[in-house]
Amino acid sequence: MKRVAKREPKRKEVALSVPPKSHVSRDLILRVAAQLFRQQGYSATTLRQIAEKAGMKAGSIYYHFDSKTAILDEILELGLQRIFDAVRASVNELGKGSHRNKISAAIKTHLVTLLQESDYTSANIRIYGQLPERIKKRHRPLRRAYGKYWDDMLVEAQRAGEIRPEILIVPLRRFILGALNWTVEWFDARKSSSVQELANRTTSLIFNGILPR
Repeated sequence: MKRVAKREPKRKEVALSVPPKSHVSRDLILRVAAQLFRQQGYSATTLRQIAEKAGMKAGSIYYHFDSKTAILDEILELGLQRIFDAVRASVNELGKGSHRNKISAAIKTHLVTLLQESDYTSANIRIYGQLPERIKKRHRPLRRAYGKYWDDMLVEAQRAGEIRPEILIVPLRRFILGALNWTVEWFDARKSSSVQELANRTTSLIFNGILPR
C-alpha cells in the first residue's frame, strides 16, 4: 500500500502588538511639543516648529489635534497626573513607615519626575504661570487635588508630632512645592549633584532648618 505522508499542522501566526501609526504620530507630537514648551515657552512655540521637529508637515498635526491649545491641554493634564501618580505610589510603598520617610519619598519622587523623567511635567511647571486664565482654570482642579494630597500628608505628620504644632500647613506645602518646582529653572544634572543628593539636601533643610544643632 502506498504510504500517505502526514501533513504538518499549520502553525498559527502570532500577531505582534504594534501600535497604530496614528498613535505613534500623536505621541510624538506631544513629546516634541512638551520639549519645545519647556525650552521656549508656550507663546513662542508654533505648530510649524512642532511639526518640523516631529518630522512631519504642519498640516498633519490637524489630523490629531484641533489646535495648539488642544496639545497644551493634554500636556498639562499628563504632566501633573504623572507626578501625582508617581508621588502617591512612592508614598504608598512605605505602608506604615514614618511620616518623615513618606515626605522624603514624596520630595524625591517629585524631583525625579520633574527633572529627569517627564518633559510633560517640567513643561507644565515651567509654563503654567504664563498661561491665560481661561486655560489655567481648566487645570486648576487637578492642581488643587495634588496640593490637598500634600496637605493631608503634612497634617498627618503634624498630628504624629513630626512637625511642630504651630506650623501652618498650607504655607508649608506652598513653600515645599514652590522650592521643588523652582529647581526646573536652575538645576542642571551635568553641572550639579544628582537628583538624589538634591532631594536629601532639600529634606534635611525642611526638617532640620539652617540653625546649628
